Amino acid sequence: MQPMNMYMVPNQGIPGFPPGLEYLTQVDQLLIKQKVELIEALAGFESNNKYEIRNSMGQNVFYAVEENDCLTRQCCGPLRSFTIRILDNFGQEIITVSRPLKCMSCFFPCCLQELEIQAPPGNTVGYVLQQWHPFLPKFTIENERREPVLKLQGPFCGWSCLPDVDFEILTMDEVSIGKISKQWTGLLREAFTDSDNFGIQFPMDLDVRMKAVMIGACFLI
Repeated sequence: MQPMNMYMVPNQGIPGFPPGLEYLTQVDQLLIKQKVELIEALAGFESNNKYEIRNSMGQNVFYAVEENDCLTRQCCGPLRSFTIRILDNFGQEIITVSRPLKCMSCFFPCCLQELEIQAPPGNTVGYVLQQWHPFLPKFTIENERREPVLKLQGPFCGWSCLPDVDFEILTMDEVSIGKISKQWTGLLREAFTDSDNFGIQFPMDLDVRMKAVMIGACFLI
């Protein structure tokens, strides 16, 4: 018998959809919850991040684990390059998220953040590219052909001085169709760890490839 908080996603292929993403056709929101590491909370030692991805009923539908080396984590902190592997409840890798080491300063517009999302591994489905702006965090969502399809825009204040932060998901015509929300996790947790909770809301009929890219965008944010 499976635990009550785990949803065993049926492993049945749907023609036209990348294998492993079939469940995303059934959801219009997800919660990404970072697991707090004890050593990081007590000693401030940066560890590889682990996440649970849940549906609106609180059931775990995917897991995400970061792959990185200790030196990169300690020296580069949140700016580090990483590979995040997203697994279903059967332990099969269905999405790979890759970020190269880039500069985060608005004074270096030639070296902005970017992310590549593959689903399944080896099959690119989209990219997230930071757009230069002196005040606003802005990103462009591209499909596998590097064509812009959506935009992502955060608030003027950024993510450092508000308890809850919303990033609007916009069409290329600036119509809001959803959001990614960073949720307040409490003063002590914010102070002593980099643990985050993110909620994603998108249209039910959004292409599953773009839903996978939105999951990847959370890790870039």
